[in-house]
Amino acid sequence: MLVREAMTSPVVTIPRTATVRQAIRVLHEHDITALPVVDEAGGLAGIVSEMDLLRGVFERDPRAFARPVATTANPVPRLVEEVMTREVETARPNTDVATLADTMMRTRIKSVPVLAGAGIVGIVSRRDLIAILARGDARIRDDVLAAIDEYGPDGRHWDVSVQDGAVELLGGDADEPARRVADILARTVPGVTRVSIQGHT
Repeated sequence: MLVREAMTSPVVTIPRTATVRQAIRVLHEHDITALPVVDEAGGLAGIVSEMDLLRGVFERDPRAFARPVATTANPVPRLVEEVMTREVETARPNTDVATLADTMMRTRIKSVPVLAGAGIVGIVSRRDLIAILARGDARIRDDVLAAIDEYGPDGRHWDVSVQDGAVELLGGDADEPARRVADILARTVPGVTRVSIQGHT
């Protein structure tokens, strides 16, 4: 399965010149946990997470939720570019989801922007990965069969079984090209973790 099939798109972004408070409102309104930060040309400048924004509020003013005190001059609001992460792990639409998931687990990154060229075309979060894994085996089986029926070689019959996302294809009359096509099609289905092809005994 490829990243383009798992990512959330279109992406909600925030300008680097937005204030921390504005970014917090955007996260809350869209029920998301991180925002790619863009520069004036729309390119990726960084990423800002819930934790970055909370630190931006509380480290600047530990009394952020205390009763307001009248002052003669209010401080300039902290900007997103001051609290964002600049070194961003990114992915491409044709990256394998398993490879990206391994990177996210190893680095403990929660969200990864997806780039096509210099443009931001999507984002993959832990929530997206969980949604894929939550798909039931029966639905995965139906989707695998539908993909093979629609795009596979004409008249080819496959028996499909799915256990915890692992797909087993049984097609004794399939030649090597047909087996490769079936393998590729099965891997495109959301929720598939592994594919094996067996011949009839």
